[in-house]
Amino acid sequence: MPDRCPVLDPSGRDIHAEADRLRAQAPAVKVELPGGVHAWSITSYDVVRRLLLDRNVTKNARNHWPKFINDEIPPDWEMISWVAMDNMVTAYGKHLVRLRRLIAKAFTAQRVETVRPQVEKLVDELLDGLAAETGEVVDLREKFCYPLPALLIADLIGMTEQQRAQTAKAMDLMVDTTVSPEQAQAILTGWRTAMDELIAAKRREPGKDIASDLIAARDDENGGQLTDSELTDTIFAILGAGSETTINFLDNAVTALVTHPGQLELVRSGRAGWDDVIDEVLRVQCPLASLPLRYAVTDIELDGVTIPQGDPILINYAAAGRDPALHGDTAGEFDVTRENKEHVSFGHGPHYCLGAGIARLVATIGLSRLFERFPDLRLAVPAEELQPLPTFIMNGHRALPVRLVPAPAAATAV
Repeated sequence: MPDRCPVLDPSGRDIHAEADRLRAQAPAVKVELPGGVHAWSITSYDVVRRLLLDRNVTKNARNHWPKFINDEIPPDWEMISWVAMDNMVTAYGKHLVRLRRLIAKAFTAQRVETVRPQVEKLVDELLDGLAAETGEVVDLREKFCYPLPALLIADLIGMTEQQRAQTAKAMDLMVDTTVSPEQAQAILTGWRTAMDELIAAKRREPGKDIASDLIAARDDENGGQLTDSELTDTIFAILGAGSETTINFLDNAVTALVTHPGQLELVRSGRAGWDDVIDEVLRVQCPLASLPLRYAVTDIELDGVTIPQGDPILINYAAAGRDPALHGDTAGEFDVTRENKEHVSFGHGPHYCLGAGIARLVATIGLSRLFERFPDLRLAVPAEELQPLPTFIMNGHRALPVRLVPAPAAATAV
């Protein structure tokens, strides 16, 4: 192992090339995160799946990360929001089972179908707005990819527009790995304050939404189901998981399809379906790159590499889907006809994404109607000029400038 740990590029300029270099070294490579904190980066598909199922791997820093427990991680650490949460995302063992059973009630198959008309209405409204800018250069990330999941999940949670806007800024900064320590502390304080205000409002006037359901569970049975901090942090986690990753997915999917018109034609001709598009985009351009953090409950042996007990682990989901050991020499290529589109973009094991059904629904309706309305949609700049988000946590673009070309009017019969 090198004397000096590789430093992950906080600007996220080329997360795939960085992952390739790490994968070539070992199944687990110690890397340096912002603030000089060290973690083990995992890029191998097989090792990622193994660790996601391993009971000796946890996301609970409070009980399993000695540096966090001993206050060696300062409260203004650049990535503090990712480890200071107290919710299903960071739960472990029986505690995780308890929270997932409770929260899963908000993401049943019945709820997914109930949401369908809401998604369709929102997609059509956004596309109507885009139609007014036909022929112009439009930032599709800002005008479509961002508001579609952000507005939907905020509405499902029961947030007002003001509350959504208040948390959106904190969420954008939370995934930015170039923030300063001062900004990091402000982010943590800001989103928790916003969640506290939302909970207070829902206690006064509950509605038919996820926040009200979770509050009712918290207040039921003498408060035995959710602690105050679990309630606050869980609502925020649902908001983040339901919006940020889907925003990036839509961004990456549109980019892949407009830069591979032959692939889009396969969908239009019926030789491939939107499910093929969704899984291939999730595989080759996972919207979540490296998710902070997990911890070794005991020493973990990985083909000659030992991750010591208590060390942080950084799972690289974007690298896993592009692992040549699974997908061969074409692992980095976008191909909707690929027989094996195996990926872990929704997670694997006990932390598998509860909102996967809703995310697939949003992706299918959003993409199909976007390309039906604007079949000749194209990038307004060369693909290589698209700027990545300033982060190694998420995988997307700062902006997605496109030129909108509407579908031709139906020919008039002669």
